[in-house]
Amino acid sequence: AVFNGRQLALKISANSVYGFTGAQVGQLPCLPISSGVTAFGRQMIDETKRLVEAKYNQKNGYEHDATVIYGDTDSVMIKFGNDTIEESIKLGEEAAVEITKHFKNPIRLEFEKVYYPYLLMNKKRYAGLYWTKPDKWDKMDCKGIETVRRDNCALVRRVVDQSLHFLLEKKDKESAIRFVKQTISDLLCNRIDLSMLVISKSLSKTEYTGKQAHAELARKMQERDPASAPKLGDRVAYVITQGPKGAKNFEKAEDPIYVLEHNLNIDYSYYLDNRLKLPLTRIFEPVVGKVSMLFQGEHTRKIRVSRSRSGIFTRFAVRKESCLNCNVALPSGRKTICQHCEPLVPLLYNKKLANLRLKEKLFNKLWTQCQRCSGSLHQDVLCSNRDCPIFYRRKKVQKDLADATKTLARFDF
Repeated sequence: AVFNGRQLALKISANSVYGFTGAQVGQLPCLPISSGVTAFGRQMIDETKRLVEAKYNQKNGYEHDATVIYGDTDSVMIKFGNDTIEESIKLGEEAAVEITKHFKNPIRLEFEKVYYPYLLMNKKRYAGLYWTKPDKWDKMDCKGIETVRRDNCALVRRVVDQSLHFLLEKKDKESAIRFVKQTISDLLCNRIDLSMLVISKSLSKTEYTGKQAHAELARKMQERDPASAPKLGDRVAYVITQGPKGAKNFEKAEDPIYVLEHNLNIDYSYYLDNRLKLPLTRIFEPVVGKVSMLFQGEHTRKIRVSRSRSGIFTRFAVRKESCLNCNVALPSGRKTICQHCEPLVPLLYNKKLANLRLKEKLFNKLWTQCQRCSGSLHQDVLCSNRDCPIFYRRKKVQKDLADATKTLARFDF
């Protein structure tokens, strides 16, 4: 462990020097050094590829011809063509020793892991089950894809992670496709929780060259309430709401709490087209070929849910109560249900009461979880951590509970 820590420290130092010399704008620019390092690394990868493919082939008595399928920085990935993890580990260890003989000290190649199955999307983007022992895989290893990126919403991370789970762990392509289609259907039909759609980015500058969604939202929040607005260095959480035709995405970015309080509609098409489509295309294209069937079909049918109760035209209209069962406008003197639905009052009341009890139970569960996190079950929750998904779920359930209580109060018996 000590030696490993030392080598990692040396690696950080070497990488830092390389980075400084490769930066054209900086304190220590020296492009010949960084270019030389890159050239030597590329030359070593090419030499390793040549040596591996020259030795591990059928002419030399091996069962299959080995192929180097990927090489980057300080690693080379070899497809030996054999069927077992145990044989792959054995050949990997053997190749590391054999190829090391062709390089000068202190250069030494080491066997690190076996990926099986392995999904290579493009440069610096791949995923696979990580094996160091033949009896059980260690973990699912993902590089450069949305499961490890922080600047994406939780929905993308969940869909990508679950898709890889079906494809790599279960080896079940059909289940992966069904899961993606169901998620897209849930998204377009407003069945996804708001906390799954929150995007957060760091406010690193006071001025940006182009319009940025999080920066524009921070400016709007500053105008609304300077005391609670994000400061420089904070992460700004936002969702994309529906806007007028032709509106830019940075104009449609809004604070999730503001969305909940004002019943604003979410632009679900944005999340499908701009957030889900590209990562899912990368993952499924090598597996199924044409991925258009993921984004076309019955599951992409949209259900428009109008929740916004504010707007310029509402100033000139008188709002009337609607029937709790059929939503028809109620005449004056009635405030619960219309004349035609009157026989359904007991059934409707029990339904609304059950909904209220469900919201109370969920709110109590989330509230208790937040109290445990803050270290006390007897004090009010003062948490303002907007990176926590429970924060938005608690706020939403709190509003849903208030709406359910108000609805039940309309029954006048």
